[in-house]
Amino acid sequence: MPVKKKTATSKAKIRKAAPSRIRARAPKSHRPSPAKASLKAVVIDALADMKALHVKLLDVRGLTDITDFMVIASGTSDRHVRSVAQRVVEKTKQAGYRPHGVEGQQDSDWVLIDLNELIVHVMLPRVREFYGLEKLWDMTVTNRAARA
Repeated sequence: MPVKKKTATSKAKIRKAAPSRIRARAPKSHRPSPAKASLKAVVIDALADMKALHVKLLDVRGLTDITDFMVIASGTSDRHVRSVAQRVVEKTKQAGYRPHGVEGQQDSDWVLIDLNELIVHVMLPRVREFYGLEKLWDMTVTNRAARA
C-alpha cells in the first residue's frame, strides 16, 4: 500500500488553527476559582486550628506597597511556631493560594509567610515583644489618621 503524504495545505491549516486554540484559554494562574475562600479567613482559621496565641490582623494598605494586610501571631515554643506556620502554608495551598516564600523555618523563632496580599508573622513571645511589629504599624496608622 502506498503511504499517503501530507500536503503543504494541511500543515498550514494546522499551524493557523493552533494559535487560536491557545489564545482562547486564559493561563491557569489567571482563571478564577469557583469557590475560593477569603485568604484572611483561611489564615485566621489555620491559626485558630493550631491554637496560635494573640493573633492580630493589621490593615497596612496605603502604608506600604509590599502587602495589604499583616497577621501577627505567637506560638508557645519553637516547635509550635514551626507547626503553626506549616499549617498556614498547607491550608492556604488547599484553598488555592500559593505562598511566595517562607522564611525562618530553621530557627523557628520567627517564621514569615509571604502570601502577596497578606504577610503572616508567627513568633515566639519574646521575639514578638523585642521587635514590636504591631506597635510599629499601629503607630504608623495612628500618625496617618492624625495627619488626615
